[in-house]
Amino acid sequence: MSNAYRLLICDDDEILRDTLIEQLDLYEEFTVLGEACAADAIARVSGDRVDLAVMDVGLPDMDGREAVRRMRAAGFRSPVIMLTAQDSEEDHVEGLEAGANDYVTKPFKFGILLARIRAHLRSHEASEDAVFQIGPYTFRPGAKLLIGDRGSKLKLTEKETAILRFLYRAGRAVVNRDTLLAEVWGYNAHVTTHTLETHIYRLRQKIEPNPAMAAILVTEGGGYKLLP
Repeated sequence: MSNAYRLLICDDDEILRDTLIEQLDLYEEFTVLGEACAADAIARVSGDRVDLAVMDVGLPDMDGREAVRRMRAAGFRSPVIMLTAQDSEEDHVEGLEAGANDYVTKPFKFGILLARIRAHLRSHEASEDAVFQIGPYTFRPGAKLLIGDRGSKLKLTEKETAILRFLYRAGRAVVNRDTLLAEVWGYNAHVTTHTLETHIYRLRQKIEPNPAMAAILVTEGGGYKLLP
């Protein structure tokens, strides 16, 4: 998926880093990047889109908490999970004050880390800090807004926001109508594809330069997809 969540694993333990990357890469929802030192992690989040960073505390060139502090100072707003061999209250407090969102103590079970990653991604996506690019628009799902390249603001409904969020995460893949209905409305017996089509029509009136010839939210193969 071209819009898979981009994760950064920063740990100087090559075996642990490679193992985490290998395991997370098994899930189509993730694209995983790896770095061995704080300086490279700071440069990575500055230059690339990173949706969540997993940072070791004991890095060779800098304390991981100081690295997170510098990331935050430079404007990095995505979630950060710290990995640490220490489990003291003071250690956790210092990390959280540096800007980390969570702590996982080594050794840990992969399933626990995976659950924490997913939970923080969900929480962040609904926050005011989440930002995605859709065509010429900056999409802020937490604020239910699309911001044009000249600063114009388009207010979205809750359902419109949910539709765009799900289609964005699907990348260029076509999402069929039944799947989109289930994801946005749940299995509600009173909701039909006509309801979905009405929302798609209204979305196109808002975002398409020419709604009659959709170039951003397109219909294909019995479903819909977003084009960059």
